[in-house]
This record gives sequence, C-alpha cells and structure tokens, in this order.
Amino acid sequence: MAHTDALIAATTDNATTGISRRTLLLASCIGTAYALGAGALGAAERSNTTIATKETAMPIDDTSRVSFHTQQVGDVEVFYREAGRQDAPVLLLLHGFPSASHMFRDLMPLLADRYRLIAPDLPGFGNTKAPPRGQFDYTFENLYKVIESFTEALGLASYSMYVFDYGAPVGFRLAAANPHKVSAIISQNGNAYLEGFSDQWGQWQTYWREPTAANRQACRGSLSPQTIRDWQYGTGADPSKLSPDGYTLDIAYMARPGAEEIQLDLILDYRSNVAAYPRFHAYFRKHQPPLLAVWGKHDPAFIPPGAQAYRKDLPKADVHLLDAGHFALETHAPEIARYIGEFLSRTFKASA
Repeated sequence: MAHTDALIAATTDNATTGISRRTLLLASCIGTAYALGAGALGAAERSNTTIATKETAMPIDDTSRVSFHTQQVGDVEVFYREAGRQDAPVLLLLHGFPSASHMFRDLMPLLADRYRLIAPDLPGFGNTKAPPRGQFDYTFENLYKVIESFTEALGLASYSMYVFDYGAPVGFRLAAANPHKVSAIISQNGNAYLEGFSDQWGQWQTYWREPTAANRQACRGSLSPQTIRDWQYGTGADPSKLSPDGYTLDIAYMARPGAEEIQLDLILDYRSNVAAYPRFHAYFRKHQPPLLAVWGKHDPAFIPPGAQAYRKDLPKADVHLLDAGHFALETHAPEIARYIGEFLSRTFKASA
C-alpha cells in the first residue's frame, strides 16, 4: 500500500534509524488493522444511530403529555396545565393553599387517557400573573370570578371538578352559579362543613373576629417554610413517599415579594367561605351533584368528619379515607386516580 511503501522508503537507512524492515512492516500491519477496526466501529455506530433514529420515529401517544398555557382573563393572565384529548370529558382541577397547579403533576398523566384535565393557578398563586394588592382585591369571590371567566374563555360547556383546600370554596361558588355545567365533584380534603374544622384554627378564627394588625401578624407563622414543610405537608404523611418537590416550590412561591400579604388577605377572607356554607349546602340539596370525597384522614386542618358530612345533603356521596395527610396526592396519587376513574365511569354511565 502507498502508506506502507512511504514508511519503508523513509527508513531505508536502518543503521541510522535503528528500526528494522520487519519492525516497520509490523507497525504497518497494526496501523491497517486499527484502520479496519475503526471503520467497523464507525459502521456499528452508524448502525446503532440508525436503530435509535427508527426507535425515536416510532409513534408516541401524546394523551398523557402535560402541556402549559396561559389565558388572559381581564387583568389576570391565568397559567394552566392541560393533558388529555380535546374531545374528552373535562376535569377541572382547583388547587389549594399554599400550592398551585403543580400539585397535580402526578395525577394528570394517570387520568389523561380518559379525560381532558385542566389545572389553573389561582390569582396570587403559582405562575398566574395578577395585579398587585390595591389594584386587585384578593378575596375568594374574586378568585371564583376569575376561574368562571377562565372556563368561559376556554369554552368549557360542561366539566367535573376536583377541589382541594382553597379550591373547594372557589369551586363550590362556581358550581352554585353554574349548576347546569357541573357533571360531578371530587372533593379531596376540600371542606364545606363546620364539622370538618380541626382544633388548629384558633389564630385564624381570632383574626376573622378581630382583624387587627396584631392578629394579622399572629397568622404569619402559617406561611413559614417550617409550617409549610412540616405541618401542612408532613403531618400524617409517610416521609419515604413524600417528595420534597411540592413543598420546596410552595416555599419558593411564598418567598416572592408581596406574596405573604396576599395570603394574609385571603386568610382573613376565608371567613367568607364559612358564611357561604349554607349556600353551598342548598346547591347540594337542590341539584344533587354526584360527589366523591377522598380524604387524607391525618389532615391537621380538615378532619374526616368533614368528608362524612357531605352525606347530610348528598346521601349518595362516595366517601373514602386514605392513610395520608392534607396533601394526599403527594403520597397517594395512584390510589386517588383509581377512585376518580371508577367514580366518573359510574357517573357517566348513569347519566348516559
């Protein structure tokens, strides 16, 4: 080969170079073998690349993929997550305090093969952009109005609702105002009865009765990283199943400028939800919406009697207690998804 001849020609004076013709031929053979091996390896790599490309090109079912969007509602830009087919029955997911739509991150892929799931961030939470205090009144009535307009902007003619914590009084206002649109309700530690309050509400209730600066300050401890992590998330939860992702993000949201004052406004206005309970009960009695109450029984804020109380106005309510805390989805998303799937399947069959 030309490469071998050149090497031999360049080294004809063996006395000078100290390298024999045999050595040069051996080196040439090694070089040729290396080149052949490299070529084979390159061919194998190209072959593997082709296989990987073919695998990548295989069709993928996108129904379980979560997408992220915004919808303008007046002065509020509502951020929301969505998964599932556009033509599937809608399940509206309303989060609680101090969280946002990320609390549904594990649930949505588990139900997206059957339902269109839509999870907005409420004003003052998560990635929804709303005017500051003074330009927007952070009350539960206004949160409900934004979500009502949000559903109208998306053209949601009918939907089931999953309500949790703060999402419950928002969702029940929505349902009472639009009973013809609500197909079913899933309440996961979403309270609507006095029986559901634990004995841990003392500071908030004092603030409701006497909204002084001192009582407002006393409620600030509810917003601390330790309270969010250890009390709201940690109480009654199996630590080996409790991911730090949820509470870490909630703590980060709470640390944003102005966030604490917005939350203290909503803590004060929570008394309006208690005042609205009779209206919610009247809606339940009149319209008898199918309801599933799936409850973390170790919730330090909303105790199991709150789940069972739904049967006072909805005798057919389906009630399940889980060995979980307040944020039951953090540890029991598969179990809750199964209950929801079975419940909605029965509900839709009965209405067909």
